[in-house]
Amino acid sequence: MPQARAEAVRTVNGEPIDSSVLDFYIRSRTNRPPAQVATEQRESLLSELTDIYLLTTQDTAKELRDDPQVAAQIELQSRGVLAQAVASQFFANTEVSEEEIQAEYESQSKVAPPQQYKARHILVETQGKAADLISQLEAGGDFQALARSESTGPSSESGGDIGWFSPDQMVKPFSDAVVGLEDGAYTKAPVQTEFGWHVILREGSREAEPPPLDSVRDQITQAVQQRKFQAHLESLRESGNVEN
Repeated sequence: MPQARAEAVRTVNGEPIDSSVLDFYIRSRTNRPPAQVATEQRESLLSELTDIYLLTTQDTAKELRDDPQVAAQIELQSRGVLAQAVASQFFANTEVSEEEIQAEYESQSKVAPPQQYKARHILVETQGKAADLISQLEAGGDFQALARSESTGPSSESGGDIGWFSPDQMVKPFSDAVVGLEDGAYTKAPVQTEFGWHVILREGSREAEPPPLDSVRDQITQAVQQRKFQAHLESLRESGNVEN
């Protein structure tokens, strides 16, 4: 059954502004359904849309359509919108079985970082300050007390505690330093990152446990759909008539 034609809400220089165009414009400007937009705001947005139609129905606009750069932009934007719509329809119509979700979950679990670490750190602005703190620790200083009094990081109030983490959750110099320590040991030299200079205490390590499937089901489903879409694109590349 053919879809009902959208009604014109206004005509500008002979060009109708369809209600569907206005509705889409409202959504794009407000991120809300048109029915949730107050009448005053709706009229304001219709005025904005009217100005767009006024500008694009001028003789100058008609001439500019023949400008190669303008024509290329219109063509690219038009095809971009259509390509996105086709892709969205593909995802909406692509079903993912429980077996596929389970297989993807197990695959991702195998490549996840195998270890997690628990650490504390003291963050300071200079290398010299970090070296002085290490000297205090070597003389018997208490790491947590020094973190509370000296660290400029947000974890200072908790004695520098940053909890459990996987190496890929931290910047590389920090992660590399933690991985290179033994449980209960602290860095004997200051560690520099983009945030400043660190003294790091590794408190513990454990085998990483993958998150429960139900907590990542949506992400797993999207990953499977994305793989299917890439396979669909590859088939289009192989079967499409592309000439240079």
